[in-house]
Amino acid sequence: MKVILCERVANLGEMGDVVTVSNGYARNYLIPRKLAVSLDSATAKQVDHERRIIRKREEKLRLHLQEIAQKLEQLTVEIKARAGLEEKLYGSVTAAQIAEQLRSHGYEIDHRQVLLDQPIKALGIYLVPVKLGRDVEAQVKVWVAPEEIVEEAVEGAAVAEQGTLKEVEE
Repeated sequence: MKVILCERVANLGEMGDVVTVSNGYARNYLIPRKLAVSLDSATAKQVDHERRIIRKREEKLRLHLQEIAQKLEQLTVEIKARAGLEEKLYGSVTAAQIAEQLRSHGYEIDHRQVLLDQPIKALGIYLVPVKLGRDVEAQVKVWVAPEEIVEEAVEGAAVAEQGTLKEVEE
């Protein structure tokens, strides 16, 4: 059965695409949830009308996502992580952590939308792309800051040196 998608459907297509699916999938899932409209039952005018409505909805969504992208690009997300002396992290900052911080700022971002090639493993400021829609992407500043100052390790080394000096003096 051929249908026109009214919304983006994962692993099937984008809004406005004409796709062929099984009859049961169309009748039992896509059409009742208003994710698609049957192409077989619709006349040519009706199909054109549906596509115009879908394009308008898609354009409105794209403009909304561009506004969100502009706000996200002005945002700096701070993530605290434990780091060693050479500014290398003991763990790493992942896309899930970045998405969680964005959610705490009021943005509904899934970790799959954060396009991080590799986890962040050092302190610093990074530009991380976040995909909001098909053609809309934002660059979010992520500042990875030290959770605690690692002076404890330096103090521990100093105490160990003092202990060896006392042993030498005795």
